[in-house]
Amino acid sequence: MYSSAPTETEKKPSKTYCEHHAECLKKIQAVLDGEATEVEKDHFRENMEECLHCIKMYHLEKCVKEVLQSKVDKKICPDNLLAAIKLKLNFTA
Repeated sequence: MYSSAPTETEKKPSKTYCEHHAECLKKIQAVLDGEATEVEKDHFRENMEECLHCIKMYHLEKCVKEVLQSKVDKKICPDNLLAAIKLKLNFTA
């Protein structure tokens, strides 16, 4: 028999609207970039259990990042180009 009520382990997100959209997006991006603090990671995990909007936003951001990474050719920058860039940055800084 199937039960329509979710069990504790199958708890579904209760929020469908995020009132802190911009702040949550910044935290999601920090988590995906590996730049989030432990406090931000904890907040992210707690929020992901409750907010359907943030879950969808996380999956979208993750997919965008993965697509961009797959499309970018990673090449080694020649030393002379690197030196020229550093030289120009020192002049403008």
